[in-house]
Parts: sequence; structure tokens; C-alpha cells
Amino acid sequence: MTSSTALDGPFYPPALGAPERLSAEQLRASLEISMAEHDGGPVWLFAYGSLIWRPEFPVAETRRARVHGYHRGLYLWSLTHRGTPEMPGLVLGLDRGGSCAGFAYRLPEEELDANLFALWQREMPYASYRPEWLSCRLDDGSRVRALGFVLERHLPSYAGSLPDSIVQRVFASAQGHFGSTRDYVEQTVNALRACAMPDLNLEALLARCCGKSAD
Repeated sequence: MTSSTALDGPFYPPALGAPERLSAEQLRASLEISMAEHDGGPVWLFAYGSLIWRPEFPVAETRRARVHGYHRGLYLWSLTHRGTPEMPGLVLGLDRGGSCAGFAYRLPEEELDANLFALWQREMPYASYRPEWLSCRLDDGSRVRALGFVLERHLPSYAGSLPDSIVQRVFASAQGHFGSTRDYVEQTVNALRACAMPDLNLEALLARCCGKSAD
């Protein structure tokens, strides 16, 4: 089925069209806007998904952390990394409400700009996220402001909370440059459980839609 009405509910695959990839100049401008809002001192980054198990940048310090006001959800259509335009996958994002456990990474000052630009290239190839300075409570009770990537709800790439029937189809069929949506979710679930901060909602979704738990 390739079309839907409000009464029909969600459908898969969705007709998203080809997204516009951000240019290097647009990425640089986005980074500069975000850094202009930095209040000085160390730069921290909040990791809630693949950045936990595949950071790909140097880290000076790693701390367990929690963000309030946002929760982790499989709410973003992926047309390249974990799917294709014809068979979109899903990836995680921070959406409003609740809280989210993850890691706060303090980035080293050496080559900070180059490492941040590489991060923007990875996380912001399209304008699906909004970089935002989030208040993170660290494991010792102290707080830092950390960069996080928050979902842009108004864009077509925002899938929101989908019924299990759609997620099952995505898990069964979506495959992108970096592998399948199912592998991505399993790796995230396993990494969080290995770090003693399991995401029970994500584990339950995986169990319902794949007929198994991550182990």
C-alpha cells in the first residue's frame, strides 16, 4: 500500500521523497550557531544511541548521565544509514517528554573544531535533528550542559510512535549503508544493558517486533 488517509493510520513504506543533503557550508553554519550558544569551558556531548557503541571521535572523559525533558525513541526515518528511500529504516532520536539515560562525553580541546565538524557530518547529513544544549545530570549529581541532537517534529523524516505492525516490517526489510534497523536497535539495547542502564521500553519493542530479546 502506497497511500493512506487519517482513518487508515500509518503505512509502510512511507512516501517521503528524496531529502536534501546539507552542504558543507550549511553544516559549518549550523555548528557555528550551536557553538555561539556555548557558555565556555569544556564541551560535553550527550550520547543516547549509536554514539554509545560507535563514537568515532576522541573522548577526554566519559560519565553516566541523564537528561530530563526528552526520551529516546525509534522515531526517525532513515533513508541512507539504516534504510533506503524505497524501504526506509528507523533510527533513534530524542523526543520531548520523560527522561533519557546515556553518557556524557567531554571532548578534548585538541582538534575540537575538526572533531565537532566530523560529528556534524555524521549526525546532521540532513536537517532531521536540531542541535541543542541539554542539561545533563552526571552520576555524581553535578550538572553540565551537553550537546544533544533533538528530533525536528515538523519534518517528514519524523516518524513518531509507530504501531508494532509497521516496526515489524521495518525490522524485516530495512537495510542501509551501515546495516539494518534491527541490527542497530539490537546493538543499542545490548550496549545499554552492558552498561547497566537498560532501556526497558526499547527492549520490549525489540521483543514484540522480532519475537526475541537481545542477548
